[in-house]
Amino acid sequence: MAQRTSAAHHSRVTTTSDPTTFRVSHKAARFTESVIREMTRLAMEHGAVNLAQGFPDFACPREIKDAASAAIYADINQYAITWGARDFREAIAEKTARFYPSWRVDPQTQITVTCGATEGMIAVMLALLDPGDEVVVFEPFYENYGPDAILSGAVPSYVTLHEPEWSIDFSELRSAFGPRTRAVVLNSPNNPTGKVFTREELTRIAELCEEFDCYVFTDEIYEHIAYAGEHVPMATIDGMADRTVAVNSLSKTYSVTGWRVGWVIAPAALTAAIRKVHDFLTVGAAAPLQAAGAVALNLPDTYYASLATAYRERRDTLLAALDAAGFRTFVPDGAYYVMTDISDLTSDDDVTFARALTASPGVATVPGSSFYSRPELGRSKIRFAFPKKLETLAAAAERLGQLAR
Repeated sequence: MAQRTSAAHHSRVTTTSDPTTFRVSHKAARFTESVIREMTRLAMEHGAVNLAQGFPDFACPREIKDAASAAIYADINQYAITWGARDFREAIAEKTARFYPSWRVDPQTQITVTCGATEGMIAVMLALLDPGDEVVVFEPFYENYGPDAILSGAVPSYVTLHEPEWSIDFSELRSAFGPRTRAVVLNSPNNPTGKVFTREELTRIAELCEEFDCYVFTDEIYEHIAYAGEHVPMATIDGMADRTVAVNSLSKTYSVTGWRVGWVIAPAALTAAIRKVHDFLTVGAAAPLQAAGAVALNLPDTYYASLATAYRERRDTLLAALDAAGFRTFVPDGAYYVMTDISDLTSDDDVTFARALTASPGVATVPGSSFYSRPELGRSKIRFAFPKKLETLAAAAERLGQLAR
């Protein structure tokens, strides 16, 4: 059921009455540090196989590394244009049209290059939302969206995706909309569930957006990692080109999560506002890495097909290991995560179990409650990430096998 709340993670609100405590902003007190990144630190402490944070432990394509090195040695080391180097923006527009012919983007007025999709989303919210505006967020969600809304002064309104298919109850979705609804956050393929929203679902969401005159902020960073169905950009749905603000990045598609180069595609009038906010957040993304990004975006179609094939093998390898260890798994249709149910393995809650699993047998995951506004919805779940070498997944499988003994 839809739930409006002014706090994204109110189970983790921190307050104090100690008068000697340093004062922090009310906004900063309403959410914690990233649970995902915390689990990575815990993995390092215990020498665990890190299936918590979603970053590859294998190399990115050689030609991208060569392009980055060449750009540095060519002295492309000073500020690029604040909203993105021209050749990179043109490459983004060309690739967008190449994969989605009906989606034509003007690189001069509709693209803002950001420091990763993470900065892209907060820049969008700060630019387009006012305090008190409501934002519909599907849960389980990627953990940044709630804090992004809070920092923007907006109010998240959560709508639960129902397992095992992570389906939408459209009566619940409709009840989440109201006169103050300004936007919907849509992540497809979805982190953490692996759900790929169908064209029919997107069309019904679009109808609500038109009825209530609101935007859709899409997070499309897993667009090329799909195993069932196809990724359909919301901007290609009838009537949605002028209502969609699309956030993307190099991170997942090209295995360069540490580069922090992303972009936002939006109508020109919205882009003008996003560019202003972006300028005062970070000034600009790394110039030599934008030059290398232009090379990445021009990789042949075979690269993207191979990417999906390789991730399917990793997914199936991890699913087999999890099933053998006694987890109940939700098979993802996209992205590179597996949500699991731990009810058959333990009576512990998700946080206790995930921490214990990291210590022994030594596999780091993410507690499911961190993906929900109401933590009780995730108490029996944990998420595994599989952007890893097959030998890394084999090592994790061997350790997880101890649970079944």
